[in-house]
Amino acid sequence: MKEVLKKNDERMQRRIDHLVDEYKTIRAGRANPAVLEKVTVDYYGTPTPINQLAAVSVTEARTLTIQPWDVSVLKQIEKAIQMSEVGINPQNDGKIIRLIFPPLTEDKRKEIAKDIAHIAEDSKVQIRNVRRDTIEKLKKMKKDGELTEDDLKEGEKKVQKSTDNFIKEIDSIADKKKKEIMEI
Repeated sequence: MKEVLKKNDERMQRRIDHLVDEYKTIRAGRANPAVLEKVTVDYYGTPTPINQLAAVSVTEARTLTIQPWDVSVLKQIEKAIQMSEVGINPQNDGKIIRLIFPPLTEDKRKEIAKDIAHIAEDSKVQIRNVRRDTIEKLKKMKKDGELTEDDLKEGEKKVQKSTDNFIKEIDSIADKKKKEIMEI
């Protein structure tokens, strides 16, 4: 049973880690290299992340600079950014690309806050699915004679407590991100 509970917590923690990674890619009015993590460039027939083709740096609070190591790939990087969901038009000067993040409007802030809430809710559903799977495993173990009724009840309580803790953590992370968006 300890192994099943340990795997439960590991799976739930992976959901939290995924949530944090997802929030990093949300464009929040400030320059953040993480917004380019999902953008890939067709580099000699291979989809390659921008950070493997160029130095990505924050030069000012709202300006991201992309300086490719191979200048010949500049146009492909520009095109990949335009085709992505980043939502910022790159400025190419022949040597580097600049992404200037506009200040967020109130409507855009509200829209981003809704996205944050939606992503958090999806993560909660995933956590609850992990809980359901774990409880099913425990019930199967009881059916197979590996657990007693008391062990099953104790295991279910531990799984529920773990679920509650992870959901509180999701709420905390989402609230922090919403607060960050509203303060910009």
